[in-house]
Order: sequence, then structure tokens, then C-alpha cells
Amino acid sequence: MEDLLALEDRLGVEVNDYALFGTALTHRSYLNEHPTVTQDNERLEYLGDAVLDLIVADYLYNKFANMNEGEMTALRAALVRAESLAGFAQNLGIDEALRLGFGEAENGGRKRIPTLCAAFESVVGALYLDTGFAKTKEFVEKIIAPALEHIQENALHKDPRSEFQMWAQAKFNSTPRYQVVDVDGPDHAKKFTVQVTVDDHVWGEGVGRSKQLAAHAAAQEAMTEVGQEAFA
Repeated sequence: MEDLLALEDRLGVEVNDYALFGTALTHRSYLNEHPTVTQDNERLEYLGDAVLDLIVADYLYNKFANMNEGEMTALRAALVRAESLAGFAQNLGIDEALRLGFGEAENGGRKRIPTLCAAFESVVGALYLDTGFAKTKEFVEKIIAPALEHIQENALHKDPRSEFQMWAQAKFNSTPRYQVVDVDGPDHAKKFTVQVTVDDHVWGEGVGRSKQLAAHAAAQEAMTEVGQEAFA
């Protein structure tokens, strides 16, 4: 109960149904060790995912009156990608409040991006059921506003992999190849290093907490290289 009260304070909302939020924080691994607990957070995750998509789409639609559908779609994808939602969960301390099975916790479950992403969506689902759409919308918008600013300032919603592929096919009639060249760190906090090559020439290298993020960073570096090459 102490964890729930602390989380309530961090969320900045008034919780009515603490049992519902307890379910939102319950990973399925917890059920195996606690037979009296019969529900995990997967159903709330499903609901929260849908609510979150609607709120983010509505926010972008009303904030950017002249933005086209493609740009809004890219921004929404950046805001609700697993890494973004996991970051929100950590910022709110949801990771510490999660109820995990012993083995899952010992193996770094509180740091796993899919687990944190699911937990954040579950909390959003619980907020929706407990407080209604208006308060849930207010909660989500406070979180995504600074994240959106960061995404736009750093062009994180752009897809450098697609851009680099288009350039490589036009320049060399060849498709870029992404290869993991190094993996470092413990299982729960691995860092991947990925290189992107075109016809055996390395154009970029990136590091990330997942292969996808590392490839994204490698493509960004490659596009910087492309710019220098194009105007040399």
C-alpha cells in the first residue's frame, strides 16, 4: 500500500480504486509466486495502449493545425514507442512500484523496456477506468509535452534508416546493411553497437540499448556523412 500511495503522489492524481492500480503494477511473473493474486496487468495494458494512442493523436491534431498527416504520424510513433513509454515509467517511479516475481526482479525485470512500457500503458488504462478520460488526458499531456519538444528539437521522429536507404539506392543501387559489431553490459542493461555499410564501406556506427536504437543512431551518423560527401 505504501508503494501505491507514493505512486499516487508522483502521478499527481487522486486514486479511488487502489486495487485497480495494484493490478496495473502486477507483472504476470508475480502470479506464479502468489496464488491468491489472480490478475496481472495485461488487460489494462491493452486498454491503456488504445487510450494513449487517442490522447496523443488528439493532442498533436489540436496543437499543430497545419501539420500534415505523415508528420503527425511520425511524431505520434516517436512519443508512444516502447523506449519513450519506458522512460516515462522510470521518471514516475513505476519501475520501483512494480510487483514482479523474484526471478524476474533478480534478472533485471525493472529495467526491461517491454516490461516498463507495458506497465506505463497499464497505469494509463487504470487511470482511465478510475478517473475518466478528461483527467487521464490531462495526465498524459503533461508528460508528453516536454517529450515532444525534445523529439522535435533533435529530429528524433525522422527515420534516418529510410532516408539513408533512399540515398544509397540512388547513389550506388545498393541497400544498406546493418550489423551488430559489439554487445556490452549485463543482460538487463545491454548496449549494442551497430555499423551500417554500403558495399562494404562503413558509413556510420551507433550505440543503443537495443539493436533498433543502435541502428537508428548508425543511420543518423551515416546521413551526416552523406551530407559532408554530397557537398564536398
